[in-house]
Amino acid sequence: MQLGISTYTFTWAIGVPGYAAPQTPLTLEGLLAIASAHHVSLVQIADNIPLHAQSDSQLNRLKELADDSRIDLEVGTRGTAPEHLLRYLAIAKQLGAKLVRSLITMPDLAAARLQLAEALPHFENAGVCLAIENHGLHRSSDLAALLCDLRSPMLGCCLDTVNSFGALDDPQRVFEHLMPYVRNLHIKDFTIERVSHAMGFEILGTPAGYGKLNIPDLLRRATTLPERPTAILELWTPYTKSIGDTIRLERKWFEQSLAYLNTLNFE
Repeated sequence: MQLGISTYTFTWAIGVPGYAAPQTPLTLEGLLAIASAHHVSLVQIADNIPLHAQSDSQLNRLKELADDSRIDLEVGTRGTAPEHLLRYLAIAKQLGAKLVRSLITMPDLAAARLQLAEALPHFENAGVCLAIENHGLHRSSDLAALLCDLRSPMLGCCLDTVNSFGALDDPQRVFEHLMPYVRNLHIKDFTIERVSHAMGFEILGTPAGYGKLNIPDLLRRATTLPERPTAILELWTPYTKSIGDTIRLERKWFEQSLAYLNTLNFE
């Protein structure tokens, strides 16, 4: 199983709308440099640096840099509109990516199913996987039913280990429902803490290996799949007293997470 990082590993360094901008935002070239320096062979570029806003020459340069560093690329977006998915399919082909991650942004899964069914033959012809992320809008059982119904070898799940709390699904239930369809994992560790006045809880990010997520069990389950998924480290780093301090914390969490993950068996 190939371990990678993404633009959501360094969300604050790239920039979060509504917060102070980084003094020097992290670029895609900078992200590849971090991956190369830490011997990470996979980078997933998600919707916080939208690839459809890049020119052909920029995409070609990105491919050259990745090839020079022996880094594989995956691309990510959001939405299921067929024309948008086909645009990202074209970008994936240009970058040599074998996976496009997206998520369903509409409540109506029946409508999303029609859109996916229209786009899927093009992904099948290209041999590129479309991986739908559980993003908290729908229950994992409903997403599993959708993936089962469409029955495409090029349609799978991008399983995020925390998002489905938003649909009242805990990780074990998410694993039970979606693991058969997983083509990409978002390893995101977390903790659950009672708020100071004791009336409620918060779900908070942690470095990988420092929270409640049973990552060895997750990897054990994933390695039994016939289609071995890729695995991407994502972080929910909290905002601290300044954007500079937050970016430094994010970088520390990345290094702690990678040190932990490198102790595990990704074979």
